[in-house]
Amino acid sequence: MIKRFISTCLTLAAAASLLGATPAAPAQKLPPGLTPAIIKMMMTLPKGHPAAMPAGTVPVSGCIPTMGYHYAKHGNFPAGPLYGYYNGKAIFTEVMIDKKQFDKGGNWDNILQPLPGYKIDHVDIWYETHGHPGYTIPHYDIHAWYIPHSAHMTFCGNSSGKRPPYLM
Repeated sequence: MIKRFISTCLTLAAAASLLGATPAAPAQKLPPGLTPAIIKMMMTLPKGHPAAMPAGTVPVSGCIPTMGYHYAKHGNFPAGPLYGYYNGKAIFTEVMIDKKQFDKGGNWDNILQPLPGYKIDHVDIWYETHGHPGYTIPHYDIHAWYIPHSAHMTFCGNSSGKRPPYLM
């Protein structure tokens, strides 16, 4: 899912002209279901600091359908941990692990922990073959969700509860 979202992000620069920004490249046709309004939502950082997010974290994404907002501490980005937030609640802890480091083995228990007062419901792991903006090397994105899969699939205007085609 993340890989598909990242390919969408690469389209955002080309789609910037639709939002009134100076495009970095000629405008391209948007993937099915992706609209200028969704692009704007994904690129618009939230204001303020939610009480559910750890002190010192800052938003690093707008509202990403099926995921919500991402927060991180400056020194921890991109590897993590990152934290998800939506509708007043913390929803996940995420780490991104370099494929070379992952292949060497190791233990990431010390960083893939739920925030105090939360417990992990399920874990999703995505392999990013080519990386993505913000972390351009091959790596694994690991989300430890505090909420059921069915709940986060409806975030950020995704009323279908299914993965949008532009994230596939």
